[in-house]
Amino acid sequence: MTAYFKLIRFWNLIFIAFIQFVMRQIVLIPILQTYGFDAAQETNMLFLLIAATVFISAGGYVLNDYFDIKIDAINHPDHQIVGNTITRSKAMLLHQILTGLGVACGLLLAFLAKSFTLTFIFIVVPGLLWFYSASYKRQFLTGNLVVAFLAALTVLVVGISELAFLQKEYGKLIFETPIPAHFYAWIGGFTVFSFLCTLIREIIKDIEDEKGDREMECRTMPIKWGSAKTKIFIYGLITVTVIGLYIVNELFIPFSGTLTLRYITFGIALPFAAVAYLVATAKNPLHYHQAATLTKVIMVIGVLYSFLFYYLQAKAYGISLFNLFMVQ
Repeated sequence: MTAYFKLIRFWNLIFIAFIQFVMRQIVLIPILQTYGFDAAQETNMLFLLIAATVFISAGGYVLNDYFDIKIDAINHPDHQIVGNTITRSKAMLLHQILTGLGVACGLLLAFLAKSFTLTFIFIVVPGLLWFYSASYKRQFLTGNLVVAFLAALTVLVVGISELAFLQKEYGKLIFETPIPAHFYAWIGGFTVFSFLCTLIREIIKDIEDEKGDREMECRTMPIKWGSAKTKIFIYGLITVTVIGLYIVNELFIPFSGTLTLRYITFGIALPFAAVAYLVATAKNPLHYHQAATLTKVIMVIGVLYSFLFYYLQAKAYGISLFNLFMVQ
């Protein structure tokens, strides 16, 4: 049983569920409360969305290991599950079951929301995961962009789903309010941040796995450009991410005070500087693995900003925190 939990990346799935729960309950609901909407509306549908995303993601993780047997035998022989603990046939069956459950949940959600966009997402994403595992991840930058896009979509789909149910309830009138723009402004910010963090992490992991990827004739960035140029690219992405956050805070964050500025500086900018240092001084795959892990931690910190957003939104607009108390 432990092998199956490792195969589906159980803790990653918990994080995915946490992200989607937080995006809806801690970001979107306060926005709806600001405009006087019922915060409990369609809450049950959130769990259907989480189930669809988690099942499809779990199926994708299994599929990735199914196709990566030879590479993992070189890069991570002590952690290889498919081909050792679990046979390839069982792994493929597990992938099909998990993906089927995810697609079923997603299509049910789309049907209830009467949303073609959600239907399209839950049909296309499993196919994209297949092509990623079978081909894209071995190509120059393509696989990195696909994973970053899917990570970002995990966040964005929460806003898409919520708006679909609002449109079902109130019709086109909902788009004559500031709510959709407010939704996408905040959800879009978390989406872009997730995209950039994931892209940085995936490129670092490519350096970590360069040995096995080279043996299998992959065309990843470290193989095509070399580690030195790839590191420069990573530094550039980190710089763009951090500077972008400061610009967004200066131009678009409406709250008074310096809480957001301090959160960016100490929660994101300084840890990213540590990532850059770890990448610059890395001598072996373990060092790159540490840098990639820290990047994931930074992504978690970025998601946790949602709680500060809730506090600042409640303070600015006089809404209650968790329907329990008011912020003075």
